[in-house]
Amino acid sequence: MQDEPTLTELVQAVADFLRNDIAPLISGHQAFKLRVGINALDLVVRQLTQAAPADAAEHARLKELLGRDATLLDLNRALAEQIASGALDLATPGLKEHLWQTTLDKLAVDQPNYASYKREAGRRTNGS
Repeated sequence: MQDEPTLTELVQAVADFLRNDIAPLISGHQAFKLRVGINALDLVVRQLTQAAPADAAEHARLKELLGRDATLLDLNRALAEQIASGALDLATPGLKEHLWQTTLDKLAVDQPNYASYKREAGRRTNGS
């Protein structure tokens, strides 16, 4: 659909309203529960904006690593089976980078304020 506002904009507006207008007015356990709700809405926004491109990149890397096409879920299962059987290991060209990038992409959505993620993302942005 091309109607405005988008789903992402709606969820972000609710999160911003709760964060900026409601959170300062409450305290105690209710404030904690509100922060949990705001964090969940923020996660939904990141899922809507970042997950699809990260999944597409992961899918492309897996197709290259495994030399075949399938769903992302099936390729991940095949990768796990090959690692478990010893057919693939960290000496396999591209595997270590794939695992590292997939982890960083997932952290960008799930835990973007995680200190170790921020440090590594900064290194990659600066070309280190």
